[in-house]
Amino acid sequence: MKTISSVVEEYIKKKPFLQSALAQGIINLTSLSRIVKPEIEHELGKDIRNGAIVMALKRLSDDLEFRATHKILKVLKNIGEITVRSSLTDYTFLASDKILVHQAKLLEEINNNQDVFYTSSRGVNEINIVISNVMDKTVEKLFKDEKCTQKAEELSSITVKLPAENVSVPGIYYFIFQRLAWEGIVLYEVISTTNEFTILVNDDQVDIAFKTIKDLKAL
Repeated sequence: MKTISSVVEEYIKKKPFLQSALAQGIINLTSLSRIVKPEIEHELGKDIRNGAIVMALKRLSDDLEFRATHKILKVLKNIGEITVRSSLTDYTFLASDKILVHQAKLLEEINNNQDVFYTSSRGVNEINIVISNVMDKTVEKLFKDEKCTQKAEELSSITVKLPAENVSVPGIYYFIFQRLAWEGIVLYEVISTTNEFTILVNDDQVDIAFKTIKDLKAL
């Protein structure tokens, strides 16, 4: 049998940003109850008092706050080294039969210069290369026969080392990226390995992005 609490919880679960705001206690429960009331009444097939919805939201917010704080924040407090690199260029090429050959030649060049930042990812239809801009001429020479669909300059990367338990706690990336979104930071690229992730942002946003991530350790 459906209850007000169960229907309210299902509604909130479908709204990730609302769920997080509720868990952090930054939303007016009375105002929210008025907004969700029509859908809750429709789901239950009867009239519901605003007060009953407010109580359900209050119980849910307390539970969400505990779950979010206890697991996610424990991981965030153990964030490791945060590394910033600037003067980067981001290339996007369409995938082709020979592009990996060109990429192998690029790796040979990079191997001769250990100070160069380089990362790459491959999707179904395209390959992405992020590299220090001192290698721009080399990239453009090696990939001159490939179709470059996008090139972005004046970018910076922030690489974050996460504790090993990040792979067993849901919501870590959502929590971090939500905070960045709240600060108006545009993520140009996101690259991850098991215990690290790297975000690419415009140079003029790197300072606030770094501070936002660093401040997570103090939550």
